[in-house]
Amino acid sequence: MADDNSPLLGESNKDTAAARPASQRSKVSTRSKRSQTSVHSDESTPLLSRSLDHDEHRSSGQNGDASPHGATSLRSLQSVDKSKGRLKRRWPTIIALLVLTLVIIAILCLGFAVPAAVEEYAHEAMVFEPTDLSIDSFTISGVKARIKGDFKLDASRVKKKPVRDLGRAGTWIAKAVESRPTKVKVYLPEYGNVLIGTASVPGIVVDIRNNHVTHVDFLTDLEPGEYKGLRQLANNWLDGKLSQLRIQAQAEVGLKSGIFSLGTQSLSETLLFEGHSLPAFPQYNITRLNFREASAHEEGMAVDVSLTLGNDYPFKFTVPPLGFSILVPNCAPEEPFISLASAATKEIYVEPRQEVNVEVGGTVRRLPDLMTATCPNRDTSPMDALLGSYIRGNETVIYVRGSDAPFPDTPEWISELTKSVTVPLPFPGRTFDNLIRDFSLTQVHLGLPERDADLGSSASQAKISAIVRALVNMPKEMNFPINVPRVRANADVYYRNQKLGYLDLSKWQQSNSSLVDAHDSEQAMLAVESIVDDAPLHITDDNVFALVVKALLFGKNAVLLGVKAIVDVETETALGKFIVRNLPAEGKVPVKPLSNGTLQGLSPKIGSLEILETTRSTIFLEAKVNLTNPTNYSATVPYVNINLLSNGTILGNVTAQNLSFHPGFNQDIPITALWDPLGVSGDEGTEAGRELLSQYISGFNTSLTLRPHAGSIPALPNLGSTLSSFLNFTLQTPRLSLPKNPGHPDDNPKQPHFIEDATMHLFTSTASFTLLSPLRHSILFINHINATAYYNHTDPVGAIVYDLPFAVPPGATTTPRLPVDWSLGSVGYDAVKQALGGQLKLDAKAVVGVGVGEWADTVWYEGAGIGASIRL
Repeated sequence: MADDNSPLLGESNKDTAAARPASQRSKVSTRSKRSQTSVHSDESTPLLSRSLDHDEHRSSGQNGDASPHGATSLRSLQSVDKSKGRLKRRWPTIIALLVLTLVIIAILCLGFAVPAAVEEYAHEAMVFEPTDLSIDSFTISGVKARIKGDFKLDASRVKKKPVRDLGRAGTWIAKAVESRPTKVKVYLPEYGNVLIGTASVPGIVVDIRNNHVTHVDFLTDLEPGEYKGLRQLANNWLDGKLSQLRIQAQAEVGLKSGIFSLGTQSLSETLLFEGHSLPAFPQYNITRLNFREASAHEEGMAVDVSLTLGNDYPFKFTVPPLGFSILVPNCAPEEPFISLASAATKEIYVEPRQEVNVEVGGTVRRLPDLMTATCPNRDTSPMDALLGSYIRGNETVIYVRGSDAPFPDTPEWISELTKSVTVPLPFPGRTFDNLIRDFSLTQVHLGLPERDADLGSSASQAKISAIVRALVNMPKEMNFPINVPRVRANADVYYRNQKLGYLDLSKWQQSNSSLVDAHDSEQAMLAVESIVDDAPLHITDDNVFALVVKALLFGKNAVLLGVKAIVDVETETALGKFIVRNLPAEGKVPVKPLSNGTLQGLSPKIGSLEILETTRSTIFLEAKVNLTNPTNYSATVPYVNINLLSNGTILGNVTAQNLSFHPGFNQDIPITALWDPLGVSGDEGTEAGRELLSQYISGFNTSLTLRPHAGSIPALPNLGSTLSSFLNFTLQTPRLSLPKNPGHPDDNPKQPHFIEDATMHLFTSTASFTLLSPLRHSILFINHINATAYYNHTDPVGAIVYDLPFAVPPGATTTPRLPVDWSLGSVGYDAVKQALGGQLKLDAKAVVGVGVGEWADTVWYEGAGIGASIRL
């Protein structure tokens, strides 16, 4: 029997077995056809094969446990040394010991006569059901494990009746078998027979009678073997290269039955695990992840992780605190991993077939230089690859390797064992689709390219300057101060889901950031503000951009531009300053239109007009224009040229150079215009220009159309051509600013009064007029007049035909007395006579020849409500 110190068995009898619930039958592990069972004491020594539940084989294979000792003890029925079993034919001795040795003779006869039958019986009848597998304690050299279970032989499991009968008879005679304390060594034959562990097994007694249950409860010392073999095995398993695993257990087992010693047997058993019998990597779930600034006595960044591990095994033990190194991939797979952080676990409590909760605390003291250094032949670093995969929601793999334990009580062999294995740990990524919550541009400034910029060059692109403000949703895992001093990006710009171009922000832009604390249901956010200066806007689709321009000029609602950007961010944290590349950002930018649907919202007014040069058919002039910008955006226009049309006929063009357009009232914007109806449209243009001038000076509501053309913006000819196909800016002709007549301070400035008043002299049949010239710097000439005055709109008063030119200088001018041919006897003439000494409101129609410098033309004029003083 075993010594008193062995935590051995409970008593076994039929009553006990009957009182216990019927145990479930364990499945027998499938043995490899190549598995070998060898007994080294003698070539013909029979050896009982061992059979365990399939799942328990896997557990034993993983933890380096010895073979179940009930099975080992059964081998005593077939493993007695032949040399000790040969009875010498000494008749006196046989007679003297006949009674005493009757039982042992029966055992030996069964063992040597029918070893194959006994082995088959033991193999099929044996049932071992583990009830508790736990680690009692960790020792300086290994683990002290406690194994509890129920062992029995169930003859009903044996298929062949002769084998079943022989087995029941033999085991009834032997009743019980005891194994002496032994060491079981476990090897890996396919890995050079490397020793992976040793188990010290105490003596065990099992009842081998049919359906007699033995309650097994014993402690065993498990010691790891060579770390090199364990590391190779673990790496193959982790890399998915382990299709099968062959394990061989060897032991020298001393056996006895009752008072009879059955000798010491050399036992060897080989098991093959393959397919589903191989253990899988446990499923895990990260339930909490928190990045925070390290405490005052630490340096760098701290990480708190909580996770749960699946546990399908009947193990129960407590893992002491362990230390680990967190590694990340380098630039190339063949390069060594980069050590990023150190981590330590708290005590881990493992219960049978229950999820395991693991608490891990890590510290990143500083970012290694290799982590942020640009990889050869690439423009990214290992950190870029790691973060890029994570923020796109892809599974990111980090690596965990054991390191020195955080507490001295942890046995050193555990640390040495974990140091020998590197475990790849897939880390689930997360998407940042709503990373940018609010995205806005303020103080937007659009700069058009210079006139002489080379086509296709960066100088030929429009440029945007603005203050970009964004509210960035801070992931709940990030709980540490962060500053963003610089950003850069490439941003695609969309209108109605169509890409119009991209904004080149590849140059670093200065920025600042501030943390907005979480409140109510809102999570914490990072407010980032960056000043963008002259970022090129590359137009890739002129048609889409033209739609945007049209919507801004004629739309009533804000224009929503979509922005999809890839952003590089320079960050400052407790880890120092580093760049995070390729962050996705997306947002909507509302742009306020220039007016409420018409260009009249710009309130254009011509402040002054100066003729610079004339020819017989052209006038080149400069005007000071006043405009109101209702938006918060500004623009600079080095050069733009737009055709000037009336009723679809081109009459000339307008040019603006070095134009600066800012929010609010813009006064005295210099523009130049070329009036050349004949040159650009021929006789049709001449007639259209004459009609426009006549209606304008007569006070009719007239309009002008501005239409872009291919040369409007020389550096962007395609854009100009596209705009010209459908974009016409039609606006009311701005009123000229006329000088005020001191005699009529209450005149309505909105109505043009080129003829301010008239004086008619009845005695001399003449009339003189006060004319207001819109030209402040040029002299207007009246070359001839053919005019008729009317009373009450229809009754003629008289006619003036005058062919001598006279000048109308800037300001108010009184004409010479012009001869009047009265309509004597008419109602109109009678009204004039009756108004002698007073005033009379008259209308006028005239054909007038006008000229400025070398230019001259004939226009018609219709005036109403002209105040005429009637004198004798």
